[in-house]
Amino acid sequence: MCDVRLFRSARMDYETAEMLWKTSWEDEMILNNAAYHLQQAVEKVLKGALECVGVTVPNTHKITKLISMVINNGANLVITEWIDEHSEMLSEWEAESRYNMDFLVEKRKLDRAMEEIREFFRKNGIRKELREELRDGGKREMLLSYLPEAQRTCSDFELNCYYIMFQKKLE
Repeated sequence: MCDVRLFRSARMDYETAEMLWKTSWEDEMILNNAAYHLQQAVEKVLKGALECVGVTVPNTHKITKLISMVINNGANLVITEWIDEHSEMLSEWEAESRYNMDFLVEKRKLDRAMEEIREFFRKNGIRKELREELRDGGKREMLLSYLPEAQRTCSDFELNCYYIMFQKKLE
């Protein structure tokens, strides 16, 4: 069984990107750093979902490959149209934003990515507030019954992640 650490790390990457994005600095490297953290956020969510269905996650940063694996292995994740259509751009941000000193992420692309990745997280319940599906006490209790005793006292964020792992059993 997978755990929530990749999802937690993805959320931290998203929040880091958001802090950088909101910075009023006029340094373009800030945008590159924000882009890198956005790419990492998406990559970790995809890898976390793959782990949840028992897939050995490859050592890759290629978002396109990970999306294909999520789809082909029946991972419980909503791949938004924007994520799918911009997977190559996101993959490029992983290395180019860190190692190519001439590479600059355009602010307008970063603005859109922030919005779209926030929506990707929302649709997949990767947020601090309890997802709608678990506000029904019965479904929440059923989900908790699948967890080992030591994991049953957890945050709403963790419950949201466990839902990704066990959604098929809950239906």
